[in-house]
Parts: sequence; structure tokens; C-alpha cells
Amino acid sequence: MTATILFVDDEPDLEALILQKFRRQIRDGQFALMFARDGLEALESLEQNPHVDMVVSDINMPRMDGLSLLAKLQEAEDKKSTIIVSAYGDMSNIRTAMNRGAFDFLTKPIDFADLETTIQKTIRHVEMLRDVRRRQMEAERAHASLSRFFSPEIARRLAADVEGDGMEVQWRDVATLFTDITGFTSLVESAPPQTLGQLLNEYVGGMTEIVFAHEGTVAKIIGDAIQVLFNAPGDQPDYATRAVACAHALDAWAQDFSARWQAKGVNFGTTRIGAHAGPALVGNFGGNRFFDYTAYGDSINIAARLEAANKHLGTRICVSANVAKAAENFQGRPVGELMLRGRSEPLRAFEPLSPNKFEAPETAIYSEAFAKMEAGDAAAMPAFAALVGMHADDPLAGFHLKRLLNGAKGIRMQLE
Repeated sequence: MTATILFVDDEPDLEALILQKFRRQIRDGQFALMFARDGLEALESLEQNPHVDMVVSDINMPRMDGLSLLAKLQEAEDKKSTIIVSAYGDMSNIRTAMNRGAFDFLTKPIDFADLETTIQKTIRHVEMLRDVRRRQMEAERAHASLSRFFSPEIARRLAADVEGDGMEVQWRDVATLFTDITGFTSLVESAPPQTLGQLLNEYVGGMTEIVFAHEGTVAKIIGDAIQVLFNAPGDQPDYATRAVACAHALDAWAQDFSARWQAKGVNFGTTRIGAHAGPALVGNFGGNRFFDYTAYGDSINIAARLEAANKHLGTRICVSANVAKAAENFQGRPVGELMLRGRSEPLRAFEPLSPNKFEAPETAIYSEAFAKMEAGDAAAMPAFAALVGMHADDPLAGFHLKRLLNGAKGIRMQLE
């Protein structure tokens, strides 16, 4: 690298002296030297030659002195590292120069060996700053590009190029959300391709934006289905709370989305959401040629089963007891003990509720009826019947009433 150095000094013989003293460095391509006689001329030269690496400036000069020049240089976006050289080596000037951002300070008469050493030290500092800026710009460009395809946390880690930090396969406690749309296969078969493309892109785009707003990681998008992780790849101690809040936000957005497309004559189905928290094998499973950051394990399968359970229960969101217990100030109502496909042990599940619905009188009535059902009390059936009579639009209450009418007892249920 050839360092371009601007010397600013009004002494008439200084230019010839500097060129003589540094003739070897100039010949070898180490230095390229420029000269200005005062601060104003230096600023004009820098404007015309932005590639200048550093400035060596006297203090006492006409029109604009070195300290004023130094202040102007620090105001610029591309701050030039500056060495102040002056016969006025008093503490006041030294303090002023350093306060205004001087990299170093030398006194006259100039010791050229000391000057060269100081210049070399300044050049190393300039190169270090440029390398840092270059890396930062590359990371920002990479992050901007990756953010088009990956969730923000994964994009940030990939752009930073930290050696496998959080990307390697490892066991982590995570909260997993699965979403799916009812009747989507029928919609694919009946909707025009242009309409389907617009609809699905808008839907997936809106859903992922909500996930990103809650700092979740989109692990998979398969058609209309979305898998979301919390507490991966970065640590999120409140991951269960985030998962519940994200599920509510996704549900609200999806309902509004469906209503808007229904008004256009498109029969867009209901979005169902399942959530579970537990250990999973998380990392990049894409091999050497692909990047596929996702999660595997029983806890992931449970989240998917809970999403599917909504179809039988009539709910839109169903979460496990693990999520309900870990989430801060969880508000919801019990669903029961589900015997999910592929599991031998029952899983207690809950339906998260909005604050308004949680505090509504019918929620308390449901809780009382559920407690009777759990206790095996015969009064559970009339309690649910009364609730359904008052709120026919409560599918979960209707589900339990139908079970009880068909002879079921307790809160354990087998779902296919």
C-alpha cells in the first residue's frame, strides 16, 4: 500500500526538505506526498483528493491554523488521521490538539526519524480502521441480502461469519409453532394460478413479518404451512412468552386476512396454530451444498400434532402445558389430556385466550364445567349444555358436550 500524506505548513523550505528526507520511501512506493500552505488550501486539496490517508499539519499558519483545520477534519464523514507538528509544544496546544482528535503530536525542530516512526504508526492505525469499516460494510451487505431469505437472527449470524456460532447442530430448549390452513388443498385445485400466487405470497409475507416482529426464527415454509422457532439460534429466556404472544398476533392477522379475501370471493380457510416447548435437535441440516436451519425431535412433532388437534377441537390455537406453564401471565382455558398420534402418554393442552375473552363470564362458566368433567361429576354434561345454549359459537364447549353425550368420561381423549 502506498500511503498518501498531506503536509500542511507555511514554511517555504519545508516541502523540499520533506521530499529530500523521504526520497527513498517515495522511490519505493511507500509514500505519495502532497503539500498545502494553510488550512483552507488543505481542505480544498482534500476535497479534490479524497484518497488522502493522513494529514501532517503545523499549528501556526495564515488564514486557517492547524487546530482549526483539525476541528474541520473531525467534522467530516471521512475523518483523516492527523499528526500535529508545531514549535509551540506547550501543554495547552497539546491538550487542544488531542481534544480535537489529533492522532499524535510532534514538536519542531522536526526529528525525521521520529516523524517517520509516527507516520508508520498512523498508517497502521488507518489500515486497521479501513479494515474494520470494510468488514462492517461487507457484513451489512451480506445481512441485507440474507434478510431477504432468512429470519433476522439467522441472517445476522450468517453475515457475521462467526465460526458456526449457533448454526451447528445442537440440543436446545425451544418453543415451536406450527401453522396450517384448513381447506388449502381444495383452494389450490380451484383458484386461478395468478390469484393463488398473489394470495399465498401475501399470506406468507404477512405471517413471517409478524414472526420477525416477535424475534422468532422461520425454520420452514412448506406451501401454506410455517414452522417457527423461539430460543434458536440465539438465547431468548422468555421464549415461551414470545411464542404465545406470536401465536395470538398470527391468529388475529390471519383472521383479518381471511375476511379480506372472503370479501373478494375467495374462500380462504382458517389458520390453525399449535405450540409446544421442549428440547430439540437444532441447526443446519443442509449438508455441504445447502443451508437448512431447522429443528427435529419429539417436541417438534408434538407441536405439529397440536396444530392438527385444532381440527377436532374446533380451536384455532392449541398449546401444551409446557408452554402454558413457562409463559408469563398465561391466560387461557384447559382443553384436556390429549392422546396424540404416536405418543403413549397423554399431553395436557390449553387454548390461549385474549385478555378480553379470558375475563368474559363464559370463560369462568367453562372452567367450572371443565372441573366437573375432570372430577367425573355427572353435572358436567348439563353444565356444558347450558354453556353451549348461551354461546353456540363456542366450538370447544360444543366438542366436550358431544363427547359427554356419546358416553365419554373425564378429560382424556384420543385424537386421530
